[in-house]
Amino acid sequence: MKHNTYKIIINGTVQGVGFRPFIYQLATQFSLMGTVSNDTKGVEIIINTTEKILHNFLQNIKNDLPPLASIDSIHTETIELKAFKDFQIISTNKEGKRTVRIPPDVSICKECQAELFDPSNRRYGYPFITCTNCGVRYSIINDLPYDRKNTSMKFFDMCNTCEKEYTNPLDRRYHAQPIGCWDCGPQLALFGNAGQNVFSSKIIDKTVELISKGNIIAIKGVGGYHLICDATNDAAVQKMRVRKRRPSKPYAVMVSNLEEAKKIAVINEHEEELLMSKERPIVLLDTKEKSYSKHVAPGISRIGLFLPYTPLHVLLLKKLNRPLVATSANITDEPICTNMESLKKLQSVYDYVLDHNRDIVNGCDDSVVMVVEERQIILRRARGYAPSSIKLPFKLDQNILALGANQKSTVAIGFDKEVILSPHIGDLNSIDSVGYFKKNIQTLARVYDFTPDIVMYDKHPNYESTKYALANYENTRGVQHHYAHILGVMAEKKITTKVLGVAFDGTGYGDDGKLWGGEFLVCDYEGFERVAHIKYFKLLGGAKAIKEPKRVALSLLFDIYGEDALSLDIPTIKAFSSEELKTYFIAWGKGLNSPLSSSVGRIFDAVASLLGVCQVMSYEGESGILLEELYDDRVEGYYPFGYNNGKIDILPIIKTMLSEQHINIAVSKFFHSIVEIICTIHKQHNLPLILSGGVFQNRILLGLVLQKIPEAIISNAIPPNDGGIALGQIVFSMQKQLKNKGK
Repeated sequence: MKHNTYKIIINGTVQGVGFRPFIYQLATQFSLMGTVSNDTKGVEIIINTTEKILHNFLQNIKNDLPPLASIDSIHTETIELKAFKDFQIISTNKEGKRTVRIPPDVSICKECQAELFDPSNRRYGYPFITCTNCGVRYSIINDLPYDRKNTSMKFFDMCNTCEKEYTNPLDRRYHAQPIGCWDCGPQLALFGNAGQNVFSSKIIDKTVELISKGNIIAIKGVGGYHLICDATNDAAVQKMRVRKRRPSKPYAVMVSNLEEAKKIAVINEHEEELLMSKERPIVLLDTKEKSYSKHVAPGISRIGLFLPYTPLHVLLLKKLNRPLVATSANITDEPICTNMESLKKLQSVYDYVLDHNRDIVNGCDDSVVMVVEERQIILRRARGYAPSSIKLPFKLDQNILALGANQKSTVAIGFDKEVILSPHIGDLNSIDSVGYFKKNIQTLARVYDFTPDIVMYDKHPNYESTKYALANYENTRGVQHHYAHILGVMAEKKITTKVLGVAFDGTGYGDDGKLWGGEFLVCDYEGFERVAHIKYFKLLGGAKAIKEPKRVALSLLFDIYGEDALSLDIPTIKAFSSEELKTYFIAWGKGLNSPLSSSVGRIFDAVASLLGVCQVMSYEGESGILLEELYDDRVEGYYPFGYNNGKIDILPIIKTMLSEQHINIAVSKFFHSIVEIICTIHKQHNLPLILSGGVFQNRILLGLVLQKIPEAIISNAIPPNDGGIALGQIVFSMQKQLKNKGK
């Protein structure tokens, strides 16, 4: 049989995941001669073999991938014949355009967890045990290729034993960049909240003791610090709420294993898979037993649960043997703290700090997911999932940078047929959050050696991302917010036909200068037509209405009853003083500081106020979450609404609802009414239906729509909220390109 020399380029998640030793072992099995190396595209293999053996070799690669690896493409070509004496793993090739994926951080593997509790193992109890199949990746990367010298592990010199493992292609720790042990790796330190009282021995035991006594501990994890306390201790959880000024927003809870999770929550097969997955996200679940403090999720029958994903978490929970509140250490709306300097802002919250000396290069919060009608919905895409790579259904002619929106911010870069979406950044409402936003742009630019040809931004003139785009780049294009929502889903699902997009959210700048948020758009990649929307209503007090549902409700009451609304005996009216009511009626009549909105998110707020559920929100989305609690699936029917000339009048819904005697019936019929509106518009357009926008994070609404229209499409890889906007903006950049090519 004729031997040729073949060059194989494999693109995907193939660096930092044990791919080269996997190829080495496979090549040894096939008795192949050649080399394997990392390069900027992924992994390069050069071998001498026959065409038949090459085919079998490639099939084995596809069928037996390492646990963390994934392949996007394999390109094979015949090159000039070379002579090899053996098969070797050779040094990295840095030449060429960088397209290889940055590997995300993943949870501790079973093998490392077994070694962690094996007294005969040299890493017994070592809180940073790791191997090629698990552990930190993205959070420690400075640059690509993913080699130790390009990570924050470069400051730790390996001991002789670790180096032997690191350089042995047959070892599970071959080129595991975060490798270390008690002798040479990162170490823990325990401090008081002012940096005093250093504890240097039995740190895990001491931390467990402190938690058991009701203390709040700031613990440095993978992508940032958690604030942790005993989830069964009422006083400790309430202390955390008071100190963090977080009166009612639910806390996530970390439990030691699946069995403990099942004691607390109802968990179906899909949810169990997510809890146990290597990504280890926070999974939103129905509770069945309140074996934790009533202050963890006050007034809510859902809980966010996740399992330990680092050896440090595993050790703590094993010794503590009770659930932990584990919430991101950050000021509200600011990025997660990643070093002691940023953590000091929370000095009044925590009692102690469990720190370590491995630097966090790239901050990354915990991911949050839920399952609705057997579909995975990502609410926050971060640790484990990000930075994420999404393949486009077409090729980009230029390098595109997309700066996203202002809430749930993410940024993205696009090149060729690839989009790299950053982890969740947060809301751009502070200097620190804008700084973190800029750092994420710089990280993607540095790691991928990326310079944008065009920069995309949201059309809202007051968004910090928009201001940044216009101040720092020359070639920029604005993208309508809700169109970007739908485009993002189209790109994820690789849809190339026209669609009917339903974009329901809190706020988005419309092409007419008004605040959209209840939109029906017929879209393709070349443009959109706004075929229907919620009839405009006034937001009393402008931005203040976003946090005060009573303002939105009062405006709707004025629309229905005029001045007679002031004498109504309902919760909304009682939430204001008589002087406030008179002042707001004048402001409403004259349109003073009362921008027009079509937002379904604000309608949810108004309903919560009118029914006495929530007048002022302490966190975003609170009104919708509380309405979920009141839904009764035994209730049937919906309230009447108006629909004429593309305008949907929700005032009849509000008026009829006010005469309802039972709050559960009112809430349930309100949900059904929104679903009926969607069904009515959908029937008029024989097109695939796409759902996007933050309102579709509401599990009741989303579940009802999917029951009525099972073929409806919602994103699964990007969040329905503004975390998916950047992807849609990248797709919008194709508009001129497609028109020029005649598609």
